[in-house]
Amino acid sequence: MKKTWITVAIIAILALAGVAVWLFMSLQEQKEANQEMQELAELDKQEMQNEYERLTLQYSEMMTQINNDSIVEQLTQEQMRTQQLLEELKQVKANDAREITRLKKELATVREVLRSYIRQVDSLNQVNIALRDENTQIKSELEETNRTAQALQTEKATLSEKVAIAAQLDATNIQMTLLNKREKEAKKLKDAKKLKVSFTIAKNVTASNGSRTFYVRIQTPTGSALGGGTFQYENTTLEYSMQRSVEYTGEEISIDTYRNVQETLEGGDYRVSIFAGGNMIGSKTFSFK
Repeated sequence: MKKTWITVAIIAILALAGVAVWLFMSLQEQKEANQEMQELAELDKQEMQNEYERLTLQYSEMMTQINNDSIVEQLTQEQMRTQQLLEELKQVKANDAREITRLKKELATVREVLRSYIRQVDSLNQVNIALRDENTQIKSELEETNRTAQALQTEKATLSEKVAIAAQLDATNIQMTLLNKREKEAKKLKDAKKLKVSFTIAKNVTASNGSRTFYVRIQTPTGSALGGGTFQYENTTLEYSMQRSVEYTGEEISIDTYRNVQETLEGGDYRVSIFAGGNMIGSKTFSFK
């Protein structure tokens, strides 16, 4: 009888030890997933901060090259607004999704304002070039025009980096939809047989035309990504959930991507991020039960 109790006690101890090991491993996995999500959020915030700083510097550079007092005053106001948004971003925690989303929208607005000034400068450049062509028969005027053209070429080279930033695409109207086996919208995760992510690429006349590949990365509530393949982003390799290549012409375009559900989906927040051309061009979080 005594041996039986000893055996039962040993089995109970071993069972408890097994449960303790399982709990420890589960906590470690959750900790690693949370850390990965935090690192990506910090990376996203740092990228936004770097771009705010670049835009602030570019406003300063433009003001040193423009003699129009009215435009300089406008640029000064926009630079102060950009600096204020940068300070707000520095105070925001990386996991504050609402504030990060707001400041990302503000960043898109600041970038669009910069594009408008670049177009104004480019328009002035075109007018001056036209004047040069019209005065080619008069030597003195031609020499003056040539000097103007030389100055404009220098200014154009300085603005090349600004144009590259202005050419970055923006993904808006991001939507994530669950589809059932009849291709109709599902209300619950357990009924989802396919995921649909749709978004709109805003009109951008400064962006180059041609084939563009868009990567959609869906992060689950645990922080892991729904896999489908990999792509390069900054100095790391990330998993994407869907991808699609389209012919971009500079006009607004709507894009739909699909992915069959191959795993069990848990309830919670799903973060959708859109990447193109080495940049994250949009993100949004969705909650599902």
